[in-house]
Amino acid sequence: MQAFITFFRTLGITRIIALGGVGLALMGFFAFLIMRAAAPQMVPLFTDLSVEDSSAIIKDLERQGIPYDLKSDGAIVLVPREQVPRLRMKLAESGLPKGGGVGYEIFDKSDALGATSFVQNINHLRALEGELARTIRAIDRVQQARVHLVLPERPLFSRDKAEPSASIVLKVRGALEQQQVRAIRHLVATAVNGLKPQRVSVIDEAGRLLADGNGDDAGGGSTADERKTAAENRMRQDVEAIVTSVVGPGRAQVRVNIDFDFNRVTQTTDRFDPESRVVRSSQTREESSGAADAGAAAVSVGNDLPGGAQRNDGQPPQKEQNRKTEEVVNYEISRTTKTEVIEGGRINRLSVAVVVDGNYAKNDKGETVYQPRSQEEIDRIAALVRSTVNFDAKRGDQVEVANLRLAETPSVPAAEPASWMGMLQFTKDDIMRGIELGVMALLGLLAMLLVVRPMLRRIMTPEAQQQAAIAAAYPTLTALGLPPAAIAATGAAGTAPAAEQAPLPPPPPSRTSAMIEIAQVQGQVHAQSVQKVGDLADKNPNETAAIVRAWLHENAA
Repeated sequence: MQAFITFFRTLGITRIIALGGVGLALMGFFAFLIMRAAAPQMVPLFTDLSVEDSSAIIKDLERQGIPYDLKSDGAIVLVPREQVPRLRMKLAESGLPKGGGVGYEIFDKSDALGATSFVQNINHLRALEGELARTIRAIDRVQQARVHLVLPERPLFSRDKAEPSASIVLKVRGALEQQQVRAIRHLVATAVNGLKPQRVSVIDEAGRLLADGNGDDAGGGSTADERKTAAENRMRQDVEAIVTSVVGPGRAQVRVNIDFDFNRVTQTTDRFDPESRVVRSSQTREESSGAADAGAAAVSVGNDLPGGAQRNDGQPPQKEQNRKTEEVVNYEISRTTKTEVIEGGRINRLSVAVVVDGNYAKNDKGETVYQPRSQEEIDRIAALVRSTVNFDAKRGDQVEVANLRLAETPSVPAAEPASWMGMLQFTKDDIMRGIELGVMALLGLLAMLLVVRPMLRRIMTPEAQQQAAIAAAYPTLTALGLPPAAIAATGAAGTAPAAEQAPLPPPPPSRTSAMIEIAQVQGQVHAQSVQKVGDLADKNPNETAAIVRAWLHENAA
């Protein structure tokens, strides 16, 4: 303890305070590193939450005692990674998240016995709107949705009935395609009885009208320009997909122009076939007539009497017979009536332009060299494009494929072996966690090298310097083999010059000076002993008197 106390005395109060402060800082730093490394990895439990859902989820997590964190003003809730599946199933059992609106669960807690028909109708409307909003949010690029339904009631004794309508407000990421907008309209229309897709209005969060709900757009809310643009984009994507699969991504540019005819044409054609006939009706007429010859008897009453028609010679009279037959047949000629309705949107002419980049390779000097593609390869690409766009030469379609060097030269990747990340299948969260642990380990190593090591060296340096200073100040006592502590005590008592004082040139060593220094050291030791005995006598006078009496008796004996 004496050496330990002497060591701290040599450090000084300022150095001790600094040492304590640095030690506390190091303890706090390493405690932070240990806690950060041992803390669970936080991952999103739910994203794009409303304020109501976020509040309900936080209350449930606090009740279960699960740590959590919030981001994006409460829209994202983070929980430990290993508890995500269990918490999602647990919250789903409680009906969370609700999606910012109520659904059919509104009837689970309502008092159906005391509810009026008006309240029931309002709850049914709210539930239907909430369920439709949840379904629309399941579509890609849709963050939030709000649905308003207008279901008018038919007045009593009225023949006219107002048609229902709907309005939808969407918050989207990027922009929705026209097909998605039409899908949303038809989704809402089929879910509401009597609602037509043309009566559904759709707008986005910026107030842009995506679909008009005035009921006049029979084409499903798409104008001629929108339909033309959508058709050109679809065809361009198809051509780019097949061309880039051959030349590589980003090395082909495709442009498509379609000339549409949006006129609606109705054609009616009547066609007769004279070769194909069918008997429709048939009529036959027969006529017969007769006249007597010249030799017949004159007409008289006797001729009308029985037996009076005979001649005098006993032979019957001769008559002239005439027969006429007439037949009329009506035939029906085959007739074909054909009515064609040609909707608008016919393609009058199609033009496709494709620019294909060449090949790039490394020469002997390591430089990237451009190499054009062969004509045979260009012809094959053109054949693929014609097959993709349904090329028709009769209507004047045109497909042009050109091999030109693009402005940006792609880098030629060097052949590399399979990545170790591909074999280990690290996820993004695992990589970020590894980087975080690596940074904390690096900080700990720097703290050990730049803070702890210099401080230990600084702490251990004063003792060595003090021993060297004592050896330099008292070479004679050091040569006699006295310990540095005794030499330092002698200097501290004032019998010899201290190490902190300005050193004087030591006298030449001699036998007399050595004996004097030894006597001084012995006297100092005796003085310290006497001082200690005096202190003990002052503190314990009774014991001291008893010891002195014992000494006197021993001397007398």
